[in-house]
Amino acid sequence: MSNPVLTPSPPRRRRSFSGPFVLIFLGLLFLLGNLHVLSWARLGFWFAHYWPLLLILWGIIKLIEYQAALREGTSPRGIGAGGIFLVIVIVFFGLIATQASRFNWGEIRDNMGIDDEDFKNLFGESYSFDDHLERDFPAGASLKVLDNHGAVSVHASDDNKITVIVRKRIGAGNQSDADKFNSQTEPTITTIGGLVTLDAKVEGAGDHPVQTDLAISLPRKASVSIASRHGEVNVVAREGNLEVSTQRGDTSVEEITGNVKLTLEKSSAKVEQVSGDVHVEGRLTDVSISDVKGSVQLDGEFMESVKLARITKAVSFKSSRTDMEFARLDGQLDLDSGDLNASEITGPLRLTTRAKDVRLENVSGDVRLQDDNGGVEISMRSLGNVQIDSRKGDIQFSVPEKAGFRVDARTRDGEISSEFPELKIENGDHEARASGSVGNATAHLVINNEHGGIELRKAPASGGPKEGMPGGITGAVPGPRQPKPPKALTPPKENVEATEN
Repeated sequence: MSNPVLTPSPPRRRRSFSGPFVLIFLGLLFLLGNLHVLSWARLGFWFAHYWPLLLILWGIIKLIEYQAALREGTSPRGIGAGGIFLVIVIVFFGLIATQASRFNWGEIRDNMGIDDEDFKNLFGESYSFDDHLERDFPAGASLKVLDNHGAVSVHASDDNKITVIVRKRIGAGNQSDADKFNSQTEPTITTIGGLVTLDAKVEGAGDHPVQTDLAISLPRKASVSIASRHGEVNVVAREGNLEVSTQRGDTSVEEITGNVKLTLEKSSAKVEQVSGDVHVEGRLTDVSISDVKGSVQLDGEFMESVKLARITKAVSFKSSRTDMEFARLDGQLDLDSGDLNASEITGPLRLTTRAKDVRLENVSGDVRLQDDNGGVEISMRSLGNVQIDSRKGDIQFSVPEKAGFRVDARTRDGEISSEFPELKIENGDHEARASGSVGNATAHLVINNEHGGIELRKAPASGGPKEGMPGGITGAVPGPRQPKPPKALTPPKENVEATEN
């Protein structure tokens, strides 16, 4: 009987220790995060930038295992289904983390209006620090303030020094880290020639959120320039020029003997009592400007409302929907997404707008107005040459009772009515015309309307308020008048964005 042939058993495979290595590595990272030795933000930063090292280490481990298996004559283990899945997970989340690290999270946080307290669990705790800086301020020098995150307030001092009160909030995992970040973000004051620079150094702590509020006191006559990214700006009682640039934050300016320039983004502005010129530009929400002895210029997009009052010199307003200029404002002007109301305007007035109802009271001088898709109501205090072009809205024009003027008016899909018997009116089926002269005809009135009626009314020469004038415009005198034909229906307004003026 022959002996049975023994079949050699397959080589024994070595167990891979790459899986336990990954678990130990991840466990250590989570332990350091839970113990606040490292912040979760820092761990995320490291993973976003260095996650390929995990694949490299894993490859090295698999190479070592392969060489060891060859030396022992055993079969090396492959990657396996679990290993392939782990590689896919690391690559997937690594690419997401890398792309996320490239975002400007500070800007996203500012745009969403999220405060640093909302990130308290992410960065650990919020720690507060106070500081005080004081230096001699050179005579005739100007101040430049750099504070990317924090409120800035400036007021006049009684001496020749610059004094800064610093209030700081820092997000950190523990007190030791907060102290380190505080030392890295200490504000500095430097003087080069006639320029003094105050730098809040809020970016010195890297990714950790730092908010530094600055309360600045310096001589009244020094000019001031402020550059900020997020935070309120408040400046009071200056006798020099002022310039403010901020991306997000309310700006308040008051009692400035000099010129004011504001460059704002997604911010609001309040300006009062300025002896020089005011220039506001950018993309703003609310704007309020009053009691300016110089000129006012506004350029940009205004998302909510613009309020002006008592502007001694010329006013210029330019946005994507409205272009307006006039010589003086003794009353008030209120502009929002759908209406423009103003009183006591001195011309020459030039206004081009769309999708707005325009109501102007007690206007003096020449008027040139164009409005698409909106009603127009104008009451003149002192009549000059007037031209009004409108589409899809009724026009109501009130003239001082004793004024002399010549009229050329035309409308389609509407009718013309008048309180002046001297005028010749022809209301046809599809078109209406009015022409003629009243008094000495020193002014020329031209009105063109495509879809809407035209109404010519009498107003007292003084422009004083009188009840009885519809549409919110005061100053008309309802005297003897011919029967008023029914108004033509005004077609509905076009859909436009209600967020820009």
